[in-house]
Amino acid sequence: MSLRPLSLPPPIEGSLARKFIEALGEVGVLTVDTFKSIGRKPLEISSTIYQIEQLGLRSVAIVAVTSLFIGMVMCIQFAYGLKRFGGIEVIPSVIVLSFLRELGPTLTSVIVGVRIGSGMAAEVGAMNVTEQVDAIRALGADPAKKLVLPRVLAAIIAMPLLSMIADIVGILGAAFVCAVEFNMSPVFFFRKALEVTRLWDLFAGLLKTPVFGFLIAIIGCYFGLKTRDGTQGVGQSTTRTVVHVCISILVADFFLTRVLLAMGADG
Repeated sequence: MSLRPLSLPPPIEGSLARKFIEALGEVGVLTVDTFKSIGRKPLEISSTIYQIEQLGLRSVAIVAVTSLFIGMVMCIQFAYGLKRFGGIEVIPSVIVLSFLRELGPTLTSVIVGVRIGSGMAAEVGAMNVTEQVDAIRALGADPAKKLVLPRVLAAIIAMPLLSMIADIVGILGAAFVCAVEFNMSPVFFFRKALEVTRLWDLFAGLLKTPVFGFLIAIIGCYFGLKTRDGTQGVGQSTTRTVVHVCISILVADFFLTRVLLAMGADG
């Protein structure tokens, strides 16, 4: 009895790697085209201000609510963990440093990135499948300047402001829980936090946010411009944007943290 050779599908690793490299190249080209268009008139100031309102002001509520309860939950978790070792007085320092250095910028970027990144992909994708992007090209305008640049600039400007709001609200939420649950006065809370907190801790977190904002906007616009196949394609682009934005922010956060530490963030 002779055995027939198995007919296996070709390995997909090479195909996935090639698609990933091609996508990186296309994002790089879109980035170069976007920033090269900054100096060309018209300056798209009104469009940028409109996008700041859409991306920034309308995200304040979700950032504030999320940060408030994260700060409150962190306070409870740290308190019950540190009480075993008699270290409850360390809670303010740990929470404030965690928010300023990591939770404020990164968590805010992930939450806001899911919202505004998917929104950009859906909006630009809908314009693409209805041939509005082709109409912009036909009129001699550059889609990178008309569509991508205002969103990129708005995200770069809005993310540091949203991160600061997250820091303030989250820390206030933690101070409130410490006062109500553990009888720790707000004056004591902030005094203990300021003993170990430096201005660089705030800057180390805020310096990450423009990079996160750029990643959110460029990825959302990229998948929007790549949208095909009508409304079904818009849904697929939105889903891909959410996944890629989250992964990109977390990967970038690791490398940015390493760079900031090398610059003397803990020195």
